[in-house]
Amino acid sequence: MSKLKYFFLLTAIVLLSFPTLTFSVAPPQKASAEQLQALQRYIKQSWHTLQRSNAQLAQAAPDPKFKPRADGRWPVYFSRRENIKQIEQSLRSQMPAEEFAKIELRQLPDDASQIREHGLLYLPYPYVVPGGRFNEMYGWDSYFTQVGLVQDGEMALAKNMVENFLYQIDHYGRILNANRTYYLSRSQPPFLTQMILNVHRKQPDKAWLQSTIPAIEKYYRFWTEEPHLTKETGLSRYFDVGNGPAPEVLSGERDAEGRDHYDLVKDYYRKHEVKDYDLTQYYDKAKDQLSDLFYKGDRSMRESGFDPSNRFGPFSVDIIHYDPVCLNSLLYLMEADTAEIMRMVGNVREARVWTNRAQQRRQTVNRLMWDEKDGLYYDYSFTEKRLRRYPFITTFYPLWVGLADKQQAARVVANLHLFEKPGGLLTSTQVTGSQWDAPFGWAPTEMIAIEGLRRYGYNREADRITANFLSLILKEFIQHNTIVEKYDVERRESEVSAGLKFGYKSNEIGFGWTNAAFLQLYALLPEREKQNVLALDGLPVPQRKAH
Repeated sequence: MSKLKYFFLLTAIVLLSFPTLTFSVAPPQKASAEQLQALQRYIKQSWHTLQRSNAQLAQAAPDPKFKPRADGRWPVYFSRRENIKQIEQSLRSQMPAEEFAKIELRQLPDDASQIREHGLLYLPYPYVVPGGRFNEMYGWDSYFTQVGLVQDGEMALAKNMVENFLYQIDHYGRILNANRTYYLSRSQPPFLTQMILNVHRKQPDKAWLQSTIPAIEKYYRFWTEEPHLTKETGLSRYFDVGNGPAPEVLSGERDAEGRDHYDLVKDYYRKHEVKDYDLTQYYDKAKDQLSDLFYKGDRSMRESGFDPSNRFGPFSVDIIHYDPVCLNSLLYLMEADTAEIMRMVGNVREARVWTNRAQQRRQTVNRLMWDEKDGLYYDYSFTEKRLRRYPFITTFYPLWVGLADKQQAARVVANLHLFEKPGGLLTSTQVTGSQWDAPFGWAPTEMIAIEGLRRYGYNREADRITANFLSLILKEFIQHNTIVEKYDVERRESEVSAGLKFGYKSNEIGFGWTNAAFLQLYALLPEREKQNVLALDGLPVPQRKAH
């Protein structure tokens, strides 16, 4: 008998000798319906936990990124157009005396750059804060939060969010990064018209809709006039009009050794060769000093909301030399939305003007930012007249707003493998130690990408990514009893501090836009797919076929 035949015979005898021998595989983890309901109750309660109003000004004024004054009071600033005595009377009628004693009312100076003690900026209506260290009303966070409020039937609060933004435009000149004095020099990604339409579609009010138009037009000019306008292309960029280090960074972003973000940047520049941009613009190596232009770029990167990443080179400080695809997609949507609003109020001629603006921007974005070879949208350097080929989640923005054609959408979807991981979509394909790069995924961009996929009919892909991202949120909620700001979508974890080197390293709890994205994305799932959210191990991610 050959050795091979002998081996097979012996193996058969052994197996027949153990007829009860079985091989078990651990069953997949699955959440219960009760655990899902607990998460949904948490979200419902969070809208009010995270709500701030003038009656709660003593809770709204404290800023976790700063320290209170020596006497323990927090300053609250008012527009110079407001009657501070009338507001004081109103606040005293709403607040207990001991609570009112914790704040100090101040009028804004003519030159906001002269403020030395930063504080909260007054808003007349209740609003929802993100959570954690973010105890103020943020620009783009508020859009996603409002989507969740609408989904949860909290329409009064959803409308109040819009009213506060209209107030900001009227009294502070723009929608602010957030309502703190150190944010007066910049805005955040523009979602205003979507928020207005979210309210109007649920509670039609033609007179109210008409009343929003002056603010829309003023805010649009903010984005489409210099310094945000780039004359070379007719497109827009992010640009903070303030100078010097961002105060909230100096105060609120320090590591265990006491180093702030700017100390870490200098350390990086000392040790690494930077090829993405001309480093001498931003850093004087001989003096070990960051330049004024560095701080301008750093502040402008923060206006983008993506702070930080390497999307525009290390720390994204070169953003001031780019037309970003995200911003110009949102401005296209603002133009298209405003055309719709004009038609709703009966102004057909103005509607055509806004439609023409949208079409012009659509053509320019597709001409300058679409890369036919890669099948992705990229950001455009108007100084060097080239694309920056850095795959980033913002490639899905043109799908979300509808400015891509069917062929472009198909090419982007063919590149899903670059971004898709077991817990959802990566923000970028590069690991840099920054929170807006791999391996992290964030609720707002997951929502935009998934809704963009649905807009072009890619529902199977949208369902799978939705189930994986929501099941990750649910898994971590079951383990930690909270919802957080961002997730590691490769490891399917909410513990992220080990991978973060730059910016703040915490994972803030709350969390407004994650709560909202869960509600919205779950509502968009077909009933037959909702059970997949309970699969705590997630659904398999398709492997890219070898060519």
